[in-house]
Amino acid sequence: MPNPVRRLALIAGLLLAASASLAQTYPVKQVNLMVPYPAGGPSDAIARIMNTPLGKELGQQVIVENLGGVSGALAAQKVLGAPADGYYLFQGSPNEVILAPLANAAVKVKAEDFRLVHPVAEATMVVVTRADLGVRSVDELIALARKSADRPLTYGSVGVGSLYHFILEDVQQRTGIKLQHVPYKGNAPLMQDLGGGQVDFAVLVYSAAMGALADQGRLKVIAQLGAQRSELLKNVPTVGEGESLKNFSYRIWTGFMVPKNTPEDVVQRLHGAIGKALQDPGVRSQLAAQTQLAAAPVSLADAAKFFEAETAHYRALAKKIQLQPQ
Repeated sequence: MPNPVRRLALIAGLLLAASASLAQTYPVKQVNLMVPYPAGGPSDAIARIMNTPLGKELGQQVIVENLGGVSGALAAQKVLGAPADGYYLFQGSPNEVILAPLANAAVKVKAEDFRLVHPVAEATMVVVTRADLGVRSVDELIALARKSADRPLTYGSVGVGSLYHFILEDVQQRTGIKLQHVPYKGNAPLMQDLGGGQVDFAVLVYSAAMGALADQGRLKVIAQLGAQRSELLKNVPTVGEGESLKNFSYRIWTGFMVPKNTPEDVVQRLHGAIGKALQDPGVRSQLAAQTQLAAAPVSLADAAKFFEAETAHYRALAKKIQLQPQ
């Protein structure tokens, strides 16, 4: 074999060996799990349920890092700005990577920048109001909004372009009511203001903290947004059970993502570790306590198909309701 060919073969062999070595050794240091909202909300709760079991599977500590703002895009951008080596994971949902770019002109992140390694959980979304708003159902809420056209009801969300903002834009288009949007940096500060009566209502992920505030009479949970009542929240009617919004339903999921150019071997290692952590009975029961259903096992190929389908679905809905970047 001529010398140049032999040298090329040797270089190729060394590169393959280096790649195999990376797969065997990753991770060699702590892994950071980026949560795009402040501590105290449902996203943060999921991360703190998952980080220790995931760290056990990876053989390294997994540290939760919170960074709220710009509908979760600040955190997403930080992950994209870090080396694509598997040491920064993004805990994402349709909010930050699909919807925010459609509704917030300041967001430059797009779904195609990320790869979904594995879905983690699906949550129950609810309509929640301040305690003294004087409504007991979505039908009554819409009727009150019609009466209050000169002084629109206020609704909070976790940011412009979040799914919760998106849902209430859809509600306004379907019913003709007018509402005033009040964006927050995360679920926890919004819940605090709802409990204090500073905002009229919101669509949010149900959480144990919300349930506690409802039990204390500080707010009211009047409906849930699934097509059927959640097994974890059987006493709350769906929005579609009312008269104003028949066949109206939404769902929200959370998954662990990495930048799209993360090495395949690293993605496979993460995928296996996340899947095993989700089978831990303690993880599943803790997620259930937060009204979160743990994701079923899924292959990398199926995770990619799911992510592509969700991206297409929400982009089509945004076009249908003529959502414009603000």
